[in-house]
Amino acid sequence: MSQGFLLLVLLAVSASTQACSGKIVKVLMERWMSYKNECMHTISTDPPATAVVCNRTFDQYACWPDGVPGTIVNVSCPWYLPWYYEVQHGLVFSVCDKNGKWTSRNTSECDQEDSAQQQYGQMLAKLQVMYTVGYSLSLGALTLALTILVAFRKLHCMRNNIHMNLFASFILRALSILVKDALLNTSQLNFSENATLDYQVENLVNDKMVTGCRIAVVMMQYSVMANNYWLLVEGIYLHNLLVVTVFTERNYFKIYLCIGWGAPLMFLLPWIVVKYLYENEECWQTNISMGYWWIIRSPILFAVLVNFFIFIRIIKILMTKLKAHQMRYTDYKFRLAKSTLTLIPLLGIHAILFIFVLDDNTAPTDTLRLAKLFYSLFFNSFQGLLVAILYCFVNKEVQSEMLKKWKRWKLGKDIEEEYRHTHSQTPHGKTGSLVANPPELLEGTKNTGGDQENGTGKINVNLQLANPPQDSANNCSALMESVYLERKALCCEDAESSF
Repeated sequence: MSQGFLLLVLLAVSASTQACSGKIVKVLMERWMSYKNECMHTISTDPPATAVVCNRTFDQYACWPDGVPGTIVNVSCPWYLPWYYEVQHGLVFSVCDKNGKWTSRNTSECDQEDSAQQQYGQMLAKLQVMYTVGYSLSLGALTLALTILVAFRKLHCMRNNIHMNLFASFILRALSILVKDALLNTSQLNFSENATLDYQVENLVNDKMVTGCRIAVVMMQYSVMANNYWLLVEGIYLHNLLVVTVFTERNYFKIYLCIGWGAPLMFLLPWIVVKYLYENEECWQTNISMGYWWIIRSPILFAVLVNFFIFIRIIKILMTKLKAHQMRYTDYKFRLAKSTLTLIPLLGIHAILFIFVLDDNTAPTDTLRLAKLFYSLFFNSFQGLLVAILYCFVNKEVQSEMLKKWKRWKLGKDIEEEYRHTHSQTPHGKTGSLVANPPELLEGTKNTGGDQENGTGKINVNLQLANPPQDSANNCSALMESVYLERKALCCEDAESSF
């Protein structure tokens, strides 16, 4: 593959990982096309050579004149390169052999920047693999956790309702990011040695592909904001639970829903309008003007900062309450550390570490920005998995309900198996004889005073079996009675849980 195509592949990969914008790719295409047209015009207008030479050509990277056999030909670095001003005095060399054919080429002076960009692109590709694994694991764990909380009615309280909405926001975030990456990967240029540039440009600006990609990016931005605002709701709920004396939960839940799902729309819709009017480039995954990006960035920063102050407030309250219990210092310190570490993923406090490292103030290859990129991608992708584990899978309340459900199911299976086993061993002849002679089964005996009525006006009648059943029949009757009592107890328990 020629170095021209390698260059374009590099820039396309960078664009897919938001390292360079779609506008840069488009400008590069235009500059490369101008360079090619200029070269082809020079090749067609120069007079033909009269001797054996290496034919003038454009090899998708540089424009080569006629070369004398057995010499090394050099030309200036192509002016369409993004870093041309840094290497404008450099040269690219190619060998013209004795047979009049081009052989090897050395572009070290022109590609000194290309090596750094290539390493940066490879690092971003590895980061993409990392956060894809993280979001995939989080998606599976959160889906299972949400199913458990929805399935058990006894877990439907205000706290778990907020957890369920938080899980749903994490699921939406993971899905939208994975779908966005998939669409971006398929919408990138399909570079190959046999593909023509016209086909690549046509593939780049495909309307249907771009529209689907933009919808995926919009959903990603909404899910990220909704996720941050549900983290804020978790902080507000915990703060009200610890501070407010009279706290009516039902009155606040509608407000929580408006904050978690409604507030992001207030900022997303203006961002869509601005993007369409002023930055209608490619898939909208990059930010050409960082000023427009603040429409979405500012509410996310606000939610993170408010949650951080709520976190500090909650930790102070916990310290006061733990000290009031007069426990040992080691127990106090352990419980405080446990509470703090548990609250960090629930409130998203990890985002505060690099909150003031802004992309528009640092270069893409800056060490601090790369550290922020790795830190954010790692913790954001695995945060959902951690929250699902802490607030569902290892939650004692959830484990207790699941254990009860398992015991009920196991008890029902055991009773059913025992009933089948007992019924299969019951002699059918004796059972049939009980039904065959109905007059002999029952005999009514009146009370000693003759037919007398009790206080309720009913006649007391004693029923006796003429022929008592065998032991197996007694066992069957006792088993059926135990099944009836068990089912009645379960019905009563379910009726109590509905209130």
